[in-house]
Amino acid sequence: MTTVSNSESQHAALASRTRREILEAIAASPTPLGALEIADSMRLHVTTVRFHLDQLEAANLIRRNIEREGRRGRPRVVYAAAAVHHERQANRQLIDVLAGALASDADGGKSRAIDAGRDWAEHLLAGAEQAAQSDDRDALAPLMGVLDSVGFEPELDAQPPLPAPGESAGRAIRLLACPFREAALDHPAVVCSVHRGLIRGTLEHFGNDVDDASLKPFVQPELCAVTLRGALG
Repeated sequence: MTTVSNSESQHAALASRTRREILEAIAASPTPLGALEIADSMRLHVTTVRFHLDQLEAANLIRRNIEREGRRGRPRVVYAAAAVHHERQANRQLIDVLAGALASDADGGKSRAIDAGRDWAEHLLAGAEQAAQSDDRDALAPLMGVLDSVGFEPELDAQPPLPAPGESAGRAIRLLACPFREAALDHPAVVCSVHRGLIRGTLEHFGNDVDDASLKPFVQPELCAVTLRGALG
């Protein structure tokens, strides 16, 4: 039997734009909301809303309450944001503050963000089993492992992009998710540069040439890509 962690279920629940919007509506409301209220405000069918509410509740992002006092007939089911969502909001606010501070640099924070990403890579790789295999020149396995551990859901692209004239053919990694997608949309220069630093730091750790790798953010609205060329491809 496959066990799904709470963080994995939360990530799956938040992969839907509609569910994210429903969650934000619930979190922004001063009082718990019912499915019909949400359906009316978002112009969705109430059955659709109930489906998404079930997914959010299963991921522990919202909690269900029953309103009985002062009501006649059938009790009313309402939903409020769970503590974990408020924690996510606080983390998002912290990212916004830090990104705003870095953005005041002359280069928009890119250099320091890349350095932070490199440090992050070293922290993730410290003590890891693959760290002992420093003579392993294949970048794919450790890079895929690091990206997966952070929550990018990396997947090797079966059809990598065609090389530009004069370039060698390479491979591409599709990043199906991003744990910092909203922050990256608001602060792409900083957040995406941290991710570039994470990729470069992982490659450098294993003696690979970072110039053969590039991160292309938002090649599609919900997709980023890492391109590997030269010795890495």
